[in-house]
Amino acid sequence: MSENCLFCGIVAGTVPSTQVAENERAIAFMDIAPATPGHLLVIPRTHSNDLREASAEDLTAATLLAQSLIGRVIDRLEDATGANLLSCIGADAWQSVFHTHLHVIPRYPNDPMVLPWKPHSGDMDEIKAVGSRLV
Repeated sequence: MSENCLFCGIVAGTVPSTQVAENERAIAFMDIAPATPGHLLVIPRTHSNDLREASAEDLTAATLLAQSLIGRVIDRLEDATGANLLSCIGADAWQSVFHTHLHVIPRYPNDPMVLPWKPHSGDMDEIKAVGSRLV
């Protein structure tokens, strides 16, 4: 546990939350600033700043919990036709709470959520050059 971490407080029960699911290593609760109705957060019980630091066991447990919640979201929320699974790593990637977490964001036809990224065709030479640095 990290003393000043909001999500560690949720795990400890000292910060209120609307918990919807859990397993041995992770919990899921409603986001209090939802992008769309039903927006959930899934976090490992053990503190890590982001998924680069999370143990494989914690990350696996959180991902499996998120997977089950995606099914619930689509099955149980009226008009939800899909979901985004998102992890923000670093302030420049919109991370605001520095405890590993996954966003499960239900998607609806014509919902208001718009991510800043707009896919478009890239330069294949640049793509290959960057890719070669990641092999």
